[in-house]
Amino acid sequence: MKLPGLPEKTEPFLWGAAAGAITLAVVGFNWGGWASGGTAEKQAAERANQAIVASLVPICVSQFQRGPEAGGRLAALRKTEGWEQGEFVSKGGWATMPGTPAAEPNSEVARACAEALSKL
Repeated sequence: MKLPGLPEKTEPFLWGAAAGAITLAVVGFNWGGWASGGTAEKQAAERANQAIVASLVPICVSQFQRGPEAGGRLAALRKTEGWEQGEFVSKGGWATMPGTPAAEPNSEVARACAEALSKL
């Protein structure tokens, strides 16, 4: 059985369609805001983590400000270098959230808390 041949102008059309599809994919993924499933999941996880940190910072600040020596702690925090302030908050236990048994302080919460405290 013999198959009919393709029309003469089919090959240039197919090359043009392939080039257009490749160009569309390159433009879409680089500048069009498209994302693969893995990239979208990473971005969603980062945003969720940022939201958690943002919601825990006020608790950390409140824990830091409790007690009679809060003013002295704030002065000591301001005297430390910027990169050490998160560690200062972590070591003080203010970045450890209440109700989490034997949990370690969250370093991102500690950094954001130190930044918020230094603005007070």
